[in-house]
Amino acid sequence: MSFKKKMKKIKKIKFTLLLVLLFFFSCTSSSYLKLRVEIPRRTAFNLEQFSEIVITNFFIKKRTKKFDLNQELVNYFASEIEREFKGKTSSKTISLEKEEVFSDKEFWKNLSLDLKGAVLLTGSAQYSEEIRKAISETKKDYSEDLSSKGKIMEERRFYTLSLNLCLIDAKTGEALYKRSFKESKGYKNPNQTAPFAFFELIQIVKGKFFRNILGGTKIQERYLISD
Repeated sequence: MSFKKKMKKIKKIKFTLLLVLLFFFSCTSSSYLKLRVEIPRRTAFNLEQFSEIVITNFFIKKRTKKFDLNQELVNYFASEIEREFKGKTSSKTISLEKEEVFSDKEFWKNLSLDLKGAVLLTGSAQYSEEIRKAISETKKDYSEDLSSKGKIMEERRFYTLSLNLCLIDAKTGEALYKRSFKESKGYKNPNQTAPFAFFELIQIVKGKFFRNILGGTKIQERYLISD
């Protein structure tokens, strides 16, 4: 076979191979669309089996001056749960003399015949505040040296909300779900009020607690592939 014929054959093979590769990539290449979809969250238990959520008063470990922690908790949870729960939401005042009562099945089971299809939201709580002093650095006035810093003593007011929440089956007296929360926040304003701080802290608790009992949805990314 002459050299020219060999070259023609090689060119023909290369051309054929190129066509095969183009065909292969045209078949395997695909486009995709990125989507953001809502996925249901898993819950600690099935709350939908109950027709009613009853918010009881809370066992307050230590009273807060000029702030009714128990009433604020009842009002907040009653309002927020009513928005999210499909069934009935109500409140009930009961006698809570000691914290050990949350483990007493007979006590909860014998509360009322009208609550047999309900789950009780109850628990213990404490809300505290304190002033803390801290040393912070600040640039000295009228100083041309940017690295020149002075030290000042600042006061900050800290609020801490501690909650032990419990969901109890009114029919059996069994505790279905328990969780403890301790949220704290400091404010540069030493005159920050207890109601303002409480609302910010209870919002944090709500976000964590509601995800576990009411579920809701979360956003996840998915890819839709098309040929």
